[in-house]
Amino acid sequence: MSLRRTAAALAASTVLCAVAAPVAAADESPSAQAPAQRDLPSGLYGKDDPQYDGVWRQSTALLAQDAVGVKPASKAVAWLTGQQCEDGSFASYRPDPTEACTAETVADVNATAAAVQALAALGGHGERVERAVEWLRLVQNDDGGWGFNPGSPSDANSVSVVIGALDAAGEDPAKTLSAKGEKSPYDSLLGFQLGCDAEKDERGAFAYQPDEKGRLAANDDATAAAVLAARGEGLATGPGGEEGGNSGGEDRGAAKALECGEDDGGDGGRTPAEAAEAGAAYLTRVLEAGGGHLKSAMPGAEEQPDYGNTADAVIALAAGGHRDAAAKSLNWLEKNLGSWDKATTGPAALGQLVLAARAAGGDPADFGGVNLVERLNATGPAPVSVPSGADGGEDGEDDGSRNAAEDGDGGGSPAMWSLIGAGLAAGAGVGFLLSNRRRRAQ
Repeated sequence: MSLRRTAAALAASTVLCAVAAPVAAADESPSAQAPAQRDLPSGLYGKDDPQYDGVWRQSTALLAQDAVGVKPASKAVAWLTGQQCEDGSFASYRPDPTEACTAETVADVNATAAAVQALAALGGHGERVERAVEWLRLVQNDDGGWGFNPGSPSDANSVSVVIGALDAAGEDPAKTLSAKGEKSPYDSLLGFQLGCDAEKDERGAFAYQPDEKGRLAANDDATAAAVLAARGEGLATGPGGEEGGNSGGEDRGAAKALECGEDDGGDGGRTPAEAAEAGAAYLTRVLEAGGGHLKSAMPGAEEQPDYGNTADAVIALAAGGHRDAAAKSLNWLEKNLGSWDKATTGPAALGQLVLAARAAGGDPADFGGVNLVERLNATGPAPVSVPSGADGGEDGEDDGSRNAAEDGDGGGSPAMWSLIGAGLAAGAGVGFLLSNRRRRAQ
C-alpha cells in the first residue's frame, strides 16, 4: 500500500507552512539537526534525510529484495531491528537507537506495520514480529482500525498496512478485534468505501478519512491500499494473491463493479472480497481514463502522474487476478520510468516497482531495459547474495555487520510529528504514506 510522496510534503501543504519555522527556531541544539546533516548509518538504504521515512523505506527495500531472492546485508537488517522500541513499536526514524525509547518517542503505526511485513518475510525474527503485533493490537481503535499514530482517528491507509502486517505475521485480520468495540480491521476499512449513495463514477472507491461532517471523498491512494488489504494481502503479494493461485498468467477478467439498485443506500453489507472487487473496478476506470496511470492529488500538481500510487494500483489489481488491467499500467510505468526521478536512487520507489513488477508478472531485472534489482541493491550495503540474472554484476558480499542495539531509542521531534499528523488529517489523505514514506518516496 502506497506510507509516500512525502508526509512532509503533505503536511507542508496544510499546516506546516505557518508553524514549521517557529518550531525549528525553538530548538537549535546539535541533536535537533536534520539527519541529512549528519553521517547516515551505513546499514540504511538511501541517502536522503530519513527523518520521516527511514523505517518505511528500509522495510520496503528489504521486502522487495526478499521477494526476488536477494539476501540483504546483515547490517541492513540489523539497522531495522535496532529501530524497534522495547514495547514493540517503531518510530519513523530514531537517529540514535542506543538510547532507550521514552514517552517523547513518537510511535508510528505505519512504520511498525511495514517493519513487521519485512521482518516476517526475512524470517528469524519471530519474537520481534510478535512484540510489534502485540503493540498494534494494544493501540487498535474501537472501530477496529488504526491511525497514523496511536490514538489518532483511523484512516484507510493505516488500516490497510496493518492488515498486511497481520497477514504476514500469520494472524487473521478478521479475528483481530478491538478491545471495546469488538470490531475487526475489515469493519473499519469497509467504512471508508463509497457506496451506492455516491456519484456513479466514484462508487467502490475508498476515502482516506471522512471529513468533519462525516462525508467520504474518493482517494486513489487510499483505494489502491484498501483494495489490496481487503483481500487480506500485504505489499509482497505474488501474482493472483498470496497463494500465487493465478501465477500461470490467466486473467480473471474485469473487476466486478458495485451493483446498485434504485433503493440501495450506502454500504450494502459487502464482504471484504466484494469490497475489493468494487474498489478494483473503480481503479481500473480511473487508470483507463488517465491513460494507464493515476494522477497526483498534491495541490498544484493534479494533472501530473502519480507514479507511486500507480505502482500500488498495479499490485492491488494483480493480487485480485486482474492481470490484463495490471499489465497495462505496469507497461505505462516501464515506458515512463525515466520521468520518475526517485526510480533512479530512491529505495522506497525502487522497492515499489520491484514488487509491482513481480506481482503483475513483469521482470524486475529487465524493466523497460532497466535492472530495478541492481538499482535497489546499489542504494544500500552490498547484499550477501543475489540470484543469477537478478543483478547486473556478480553476487555481492556482506561488507560487515553492525552490532546495532537490539532495542532502545533516541530522538524524534514530537512537536513536528504532531504537526505532520494534523496535516495528514487535514489533507484527508493525499496518499498513503505508502507513497509517502513508502512511499512517499516518489
